[in-house]
Order: sequence, then structure tokens, then C-alpha cells
Amino acid sequence: MLDHLSFESPKPKLISGAKHDWELVIGMEVHAQVASKAKLFSGASTQFGAEPNSNVAFVDSAMPGMLPVINEYCIEQAVRTGLGLKAEINLKSAFDRKNYFYPDLPQGYQISQLYHPLVGEGEVIVDMEPGVARLVRIERIHVEQDAGKSVHDMDPNMSFVDLNRTGVALMEIVSRPDIRGPEEAAAYLAKLRQILRYLGTCDGNMQNGNMRADVNVSVCRPGQYEKYQETQDFSHLGTRCEIKNMNSMRFIQMAIDYEAKRQIAILEAGGKIDQETRLYDADKNETRSMRSKEEAHDYRYFPDPDLLPLEIEQAWVDDIAASLPELPDEKKARFVKDFGLSEYDADVLTAEVVNASYFEEVAGAAGDGKLAANWVINELFGRLKKEDHSIEESPVSPTQLAGIIKLIKSDAISGKIAKDLFEIVYTEGGDPEVIVEERGMKQVTDTGAIEAAVDEIIAANPAQVEKAKQNPKLAGWFVGQVMKATGGKANPKAVNELVSKKLADLG
Repeated sequence: MLDHLSFESPKPKLISGAKHDWELVIGMEVHAQVASKAKLFSGASTQFGAEPNSNVAFVDSAMPGMLPVINEYCIEQAVRTGLGLKAEINLKSAFDRKNYFYPDLPQGYQISQLYHPLVGEGEVIVDMEPGVARLVRIERIHVEQDAGKSVHDMDPNMSFVDLNRTGVALMEIVSRPDIRGPEEAAAYLAKLRQILRYLGTCDGNMQNGNMRADVNVSVCRPGQYEKYQETQDFSHLGTRCEIKNMNSMRFIQMAIDYEAKRQIAILEAGGKIDQETRLYDADKNETRSMRSKEEAHDYRYFPDPDLLPLEIEQAWVDDIAASLPELPDEKKARFVKDFGLSEYDADVLTAEVVNASYFEEVAGAAGDGKLAANWVINELFGRLKKEDHSIEESPVSPTQLAGIIKLIKSDAISGKIAKDLFEIVYTEGGDPEVIVEERGMKQVTDTGAIEAAVDEIIAANPAQVEKAKQNPKLAGWFVGQVMKATGGKANPKAVNELVSKKLADLG
């Protein structure tokens, strides 16, 4: 299905320091909120934007004696994600307690998975340019509960805690250190977000915090990454620093670039990198230290005594696999093959599943994939982007757009008239065919009427005729005058042919 792609080994982004060249090594831990109406261990709502502390069950607030109960749908969504990333699904997994203390973590621990995650190794194919892709390996996906939110800007003397997010199910998707540059990091996150949205397992809304990334950055001298690949010894990659809670692809690129240069400057000055967690300040475009980087033993992980090991059946996994939708890479390959689209057009149309569905409906009704792609991408998407609207807000339905395309194909209207018709449908609505009939927008295909208009223009402009005899390219002027005289309704192809013939006869 992906024969149209060529795979490249990850190429390092070389950064020149004052003394040496350096290579970037990046791994990402993406926290994706599971698309579910209820939380991971309670029936409380996950609705975003609710009144503070209104979506909180007793177990979320750590009331004494309250026991967690696993939400099967959240586990199903995580399995679906793993299958979509071609990952191993572990039929036996277990939950652990990760102990740390924040005001917005009522239990004093987070229920997560360390030793036995639900999902094992998988992969993400990252599109770098049309026809060229790279492979980023997924190490694991574990399921865990989110913490709450501390609010510091409501009072000068106090902080507030909102527990609505506490207990919401997260999938932590951990990559291998296979990413080699800021642009590739953004492309990886964009592709992962696209896959999750196709699967329906996470809405990928980064502005609401439903998808955020911890970015691990280190630098090493050229050749060290290859040694790591041979030995799997992470010491070859240099000491990493983690940039926490990134929710913007542009800021991720800027943060990686800054952090790499910061580490290089320290190393070239004879210093050493401290493994730590850092925050990115977008206003100052810099990272700053948050805390020393914790290791697993710092969290005192142990199996959660309130939850039995999770065992799922292969038949259940197989049923989920059978229900998977067509994913972006397969859909893109099919669009190229079945509709004859370019890699670029197919990439644009499959960026969002709703866009792809819209296009397919138009192409199916119009019977012309290439023409449908042209109108969807250039006219519709262009107009929607200009007005900051999504495809769901389009005032032009797939049926209406297909109707315009069918009128073009039948020579009932010209391309220019079609654009005028699109404007009418976009702003006023209506059936394109009815609009063309009622407003007299059909193009003139009667060669006799067109020939009469051509003769009239030629007879009225003898000086221009003489110039055209010397320079045949000036024939376009006559075409324009005929189109103007016929109100743009003359068939452009017929006008071009008649003008060329008439001028040739005169010359």
C-alpha cells in the first residue's frame, strides 16, 4: 500500500559550534488525552470548559475508601491506538503507583504503567517531503491518569486548584531517540496527531491541553549516534534534558533549537550537561531549569494494590483491529492510485479525515477526481482559510460542489463562469444547475454566434489585426474582446480556435 514512499535513514541536523560540529538527538513523550466521555477510573465527565471542580467523583478527589474501577472504553481506545501504530498489544499489563506530591494531585500518587505497559513497540511513518518518509520507532504506550490544574492568576495571594482534569485517561506515547532535528520533531508530532484523529482516540486539540509533548533533547559529536545504534548504549547520545509540556509545534521547533545551542555552548566551554527538566518561555525564546530530572526510583513505583493486573483476550483485540478505519498513509496511497492525484494534492486532502471524506464525496458525485481535487483545494479550502472556517463550517456541500464540476464537464459553463457560480453558491446557497438556468449563465456553444462575434471584433479593429499578423501572440487580445462582448459566456476553446483560424486566413 505504501510503495509510493521511499524511506531514508534519519539524517542528523548538523549544528556548528565555535569549535566542533554537533548532531541533535531527540526523543518525545506525547501525552494524548483519550477521547472518552468518562474518566479512566471513575464515571465523572471529561467535558472541557466545565465549571471548576464540577467534574469530580469521590475517587478523583481521593476520598477515603474510594476504589478505582477501570473504564473499559479507555482501554479499548488505547488498544485501538496501538493497532493504528502497528504496535504490539500486550494481553497482560498492570498499573503502578507513581508517587509524587503536588496540590493538584489529591491522592499523592498517579496511577500509571511502568513495568508492564498495555502497548509495546510500534512505529510512525513521518512524511518529510512528497514521496520521502522516515521511520520513528515507538517504544511503548502506557495508560495513566492525568493530574488536576493549579491556577495562580486569580488572586495575588492564593492559588486555586481545579480537579476537573484529575483522573482523565491519558496515553503516554514514548518514542525512541530517532528524531534528528526540530522540523522532524514537528512533523512527527503532526503525523501522530493525524493518526489519532483518524482513529478517533484523541481529538488532538493542543490548545486545550488534550495533546502535549515532553521533548528530550541531547547533542553528540558526529558518528556517536551510529555507535548508539550498534550498541544501544545511550551514553553515546550525550546527557538529555527534557522540555516539559509543549503544546505548539512551532514552539517545539524553537525550543529544540535554543536548547541544542545552549547545550553546545556549555560543552564547548568545558562544562557538562545536568540531566534536568526544563520549561520553555515563548516570550523570551529560551528554556529554563525547572527541576532535576527524576528517574524511576525517585517516584518509588510499586504495583497498585487496588487494581488487579489487566488481562485482555486476543479475540477482543482482533475485533478492534477489524474495526479500524483506513489510516492516512493508506488513504493517501489510494487517492494517488485511484484518482490520479499528485503526492502533494493527496497529502493536502488527507491531512484531516473530514477533508478526505468531503473530497471523496465530491469526486464520487462529479466522476472526476482530479477536477474535484483542484476545486476542493484551490477554491473551497482557499476560501475557508481566508475566512478562518473549517470544512465542517463550509456553506458549500459536497453535492453542490460536485454539481458545479459536472456543469464544467458538460460544457454547460466555462471555468470563469464556474468561479462566479461558486461565489453565488458560497454566499447565497442553492442548486448550481437551477442557478445557471435561472440567471442565464450557460456558456454559448453555438459556433455560429461565436463566429459572428469574432468577425465583428476583427472588422472593428484593423490596426490590431495588422499587429497580430506580425506577432501571433496578440491573438489573445481578440479572444479577450470576444469573451467580453459575449459576457464571458462564449466557449473559450471555440473562441480560441475561431480567432486563430480567422487571423490565419487574413494573413
